Parts: sequence; structure tokens; C-alpha cells
Amino acid sequence: MGSITLLLLLLCAHGAAAQHYLRLRPSPSEHLPVPGLIEDPDPENDPREQDLSEKALRKKLGSHFDPGFMSIHLPAQLNASAPPELPRLPMPADLKKLNLTETPYGRRVKVGKKARRKFLQWLWMYTHCPVLYTWKDLGVRFWPRYIKEGNCFSERSCSFPEGMSCKPVKSVTKTFMRWYCQGFLRQKYCTWIPVQYPIISECKCSC
Repeated sequence: MGSITLLLLLLCAHGAAAQHYLRLRPSPSEHLPVPGLIEDPDPENDPREQDLSEKALRKKLGSHFDPGFMSIHLPAQLNASAPPELPRLPMPADLKKLNLTETPYGRRVKVGKKARRKFLQWLWMYTHCPVLYTWKDLGVRFWPRYIKEGNCFSERSCSFPEGMSCKPVKSVTKTFMRWYCQGFLRQKYCTWIPVQYPIISECKCSC
């Protein structure tokens, strides 16, 4: 029990990186994933059909187009009712080296190889914080419209005893095109501009 507590306390040293939306685009914040952007509902601010040329927008986005994290068309998984699959990752080396034979009070405990292996597997599964990816609709004013967003597993505590939770510690940034309008009525000018969108890429058990 002492070794478990020590391991989980060490995890408290990790912080969390985060970002959220401003009026126009995501910017640094304390929370990921990015909350939904509150848009002006006026359809006059939406791109027209001629503004949504896939060929022209692909040219604008260039090498930033990442089919692994963005989609032009509605992904089949967007409205899937099945829960996202938990990724299976190898046990980290520091956990494999965890000494289960010593207690905080100097006493030694006998632990067989089979029991040790099973316990470490259980501990890894219990404290592991996978990133769960789901598709999100950003709306017609973003291109591509759909993004594969990361979330930290949060259905239960990741510590034993309970109290800690999975939190984001790393993120990656993807570039999208954002439809942006300035001015009013006849003087209004709209165009596509590149904006960066942060996506959770790693979660850890943290205080």
C-alpha cells in the first residue's frame, strides 16, 4: 500500500496545459478540450456556396491538412452511440521497476513473480489515463468542419485511494481555416484566415 501511495503522490507533480476560445479563435486558457465557440447566429456571416470550394480551401490550408484529425465530410463515428475504445499502451518502465517488497516502515514483504505481475497490471490499468478521441462539429465557419478532439477519461478516479483524476498534460495544435467577417452591410468584408486549434494529446493521473 505504501508503494502505491508513493507512486500516486509522484504523479501530482504534473501540471496541465490548456486552452479555450475567444471570439475569433482558440487561445491559451486553463481548460481543454476547447469549449464550443458562441457564434453570431446571423446567416449573413456564413460562407456562401462559392466560398466553400474544396479545391481552393485545400490550397489555402496546404500541408496543414491532417486527415487523421480533421474531416471535410460528416464522419461516420460522429453520432455513434458506442463508447470510444480505450487505447492499450505498454506499461511504463518506472512502474515495472516498482519495488513491492519494501514497506514505508522498513519491513519486507514476500511477493511472488506471478502475483507481482498481476498486481502491476491492475495498478497500470487503474491509474492509466488514456486520451479518448471523438469527432466534433465546429460549424460551417470552420474548414474542415469536423475535428477529432481528445478528452481525458473521467468516469472514475484514477488513484487508489480515490481523489485524483485524469487531466491533460500535453496538447498538439492543428491549423484550420476560419471564416471571418469585418464591417457592416455594404462595407462588410469576409475571408478565410488560418487559426490554430489545440487538441489534448496526453493525459495523466493528477491532483
